[in-house]
Amino acid sequence: MKKIVLFATLVTSFALYSFKPITQPKNGSEIETTKADTKTKIIPISHATFIMEIKDLIIYLDPVGGAEAFTNQKDPNLILITDIHGDHLNIETLEAVIKPTTTIMAPQAVADKLTEALKKQTIIISNGETEMYEHIKIEAIPMYNLRPEALKFHSKGRGNGYVLNNNDERIYISGDTEDIPEMRNLKNIDIAFVCMNLPYTMTVESATDAVLEFKPKEVIPYHYRGSDGFSDVNLFKKLVEAKNKSIKVTLLDWYPKN
Repeated sequence: MKKIVLFATLVTSFALYSFKPITQPKNGSEIETTKADTKTKIIPISHATFIMEIKDLIIYLDPVGGAEAFTNQKDPNLILITDIHGDHLNIETLEAVIKPTTTIMAPQAVADKLTEALKKQTIIISNGETEMYEHIKIEAIPMYNLRPEALKFHSKGRGNGYVLNNNDERIYISGDTEDIPEMRNLKNIDIAFVCMNLPYTMTVESATDAVLEFKPKEVIPYHYRGSDGFSDVNLFKKLVEAKNKSIKVTLLDWYPKN
């Protein structure tokens, strides 16, 4: 009897271990960071879409996927949109999640595609400009392609990456970009969301090289599904940590249905 019980225990333990996510938390799991009196929660939704809770503010980044993608989530105070493509801008989703008190911040190219009602709640922010929302300073950072064959995807000046400054915490959202000088020259970044997918943005190796140059304290790969499948974010983690162990690489599951 004891042998049977021991065997059952070992089987159960093995099953739990086998199905335990090691590097990919389930979609919607909250990653919480604390710096001084700052507390930030990050909730991945899908691809380039996620939610940040910064103190008492709820920020939606590139909300797409319809109302159902945000079931049981808190209503947004602020929505940031990076670009005009359908994986970043979806009018139906915006109309479903926006509230009368919500503010949208977006580049001019995005604002041009909004309905008149949505435009009334939109602040236009261009590359190099800053805006304040409550206690958060928002910097619009360029995002664009460098490779000649990719210039057609993201031209310089059309879309925005963002740096959010909350007291002494700085959070960078790359948007769709390659390893541009404006990214490489960033300073004092606590959390960086960095894209990597071909042919639209950059390779794992280019993303690694850029991250090693601007040295964020923590980097979260996102937006890594390309035309031929997924970029190898595990390789990205391995490459970064091999060169600089002080940079924490956090892998989240941005594609729960795949």
